[in-house]
Amino acid sequence: MKVYKSFDQIEQDLRILKLQQQIDEEQLKLSINDTKAAFSPVSLVAGSVGAIVQKTIVLKAVNKILGIKKVKVKNIDDNK
Repeated sequence: MKVYKSFDQIEQDLRILKLQQQIDEEQLKLSINDTKAAFSPVSLVAGSVGAIVQKTIVLKAVNKILGIKKVKVKNIDDNK
């Protein structure tokens, strides 16, 4: 526990605590806005499209490096 020797020390600590509270409130507001932006429809669609494109590019690069080609499957009905 802190022991104060004057009212000025108390007032200074109270000012510091008030400023810290204001900073915390502003950080909370920013976090809320960031969360809202992350869950907006545009952001969700853009993130999904980006992930699909990235996976497609990686898959094509791996296939090219490993020399994997698509295999055509014959339908059983085609032989009749």
